[in-house]
Amino acid sequence: MKRRTATSSTVPDLPEGYPEFIVSLKQRIRSAQVKAAVYVNRELVLLYWQIGDDILTRQKQEGWGAKVIDRLSSDLMHEFPDMKGFSVRNLKYMRKFAMAWRDIAIVQELLAQITWYHHIALLDKVKDPAEQEWYIRETNRNGWSRNVLVHQIDSGLVNRAGASVTNFSITLPAPQSDLAREVIKDPYIFDFLGRSAEKSERELHQSLIEKLRDFLVELGIGFAFIGSEYHLEIGDQDFYLDLLFYHTRLHCYIIIELKIGAFVPEFAGKLNFYLSAADDMLRDPAMDKPCIGILLCREKNRVIAEYALRDMSKPMAISTYHLGPTLPPQFQEQLPDTARLIDIILKTTLDDGS
Repeated sequence: MKRRTATSSTVPDLPEGYPEFIVSLKQRIRSAQVKAAVYVNRELVLLYWQIGDDILTRQKQEGWGAKVIDRLSSDLMHEFPDMKGFSVRNLKYMRKFAMAWRDIAIVQELLAQITWYHHIALLDKVKDPAEQEWYIRETNRNGWSRNVLVHQIDSGLVNRAGASVTNFSITLPAPQSDLAREVIKDPYIFDFLGRSAEKSERELHQSLIEKLRDFLVELGIGFAFIGSEYHLEIGDQDFYLDLLFYHTRLHCYIIIELKIGAFVPEFAGKLNFYLSAADDMLRDPAMDKPCIGILLCREKNRVIAEYALRDMSKPMAISTYHLGPTLPPQFQEQLPDTARLIDIILKTTLDDGS
């Protein structure tokens, strides 16, 4: 028996405007799915805070002991067998969560925007409330997954963000100067590189290119890689920028120059020259902000770095980097292990229009 094959005569003609309609409908459905997921997460975080707050209140006012959590877990799991989250361990996290955040208003306005798994990581790893709030705001702003958040905590990002020596306050207008300072770190931690990367600038450069994904994770959200040893012809001579990026939130080109030794003032003069050329040859004045330069050095004297940038006309930052386990004491215990770094997945967010 022969099978009937579909022909153009058996497929009804699509009405005019149908392709556009189905595209629009799919977009609305996906948008509704995202909104539903956000709503569910918000209600779950609020519920967990309320349960934790109730436990704290009962223990304080009525003298309930810690053992009541075991009974509460058993009763809730029996009543809601299809619902996860009522283990003894999770109920203790709820109590700890409510103890850390006593103001329901901040829970509703800020904390409910990230997942419960983010909060567990914060409760386990960050003791200071101000630091917790900083990481929550950065997670909301950058759309970090839990794995990326854990990596940022373990690398001590709260102490490194905005710590670089810069001249942004005198070379960039507000708020561009503040935004630029926030996205640049000091030190950068390149623990994904081998020790051989410090033998020469060429080897450091090559190692970063080979580990570009990890490099971008450390640079942070917004850095788009343009090129390595980017060629500029200036006055009939050839010059090469070590690394060229475009920052999607700062809306500007960023030149990174790599140095394996200590910072010396001559480095700033050369980078100033590169930035002048890039502003003329790469930047579109109608769309792009002034180019920014970052000098990445093995070490620096902060006073010398500040003097070197004081009268420079172009926006620059001077930061250090660390390879392998050779870290300052404040970062030794915060270094993530190799397995965690391998598991990090970059999570990008929709353009926030900034």
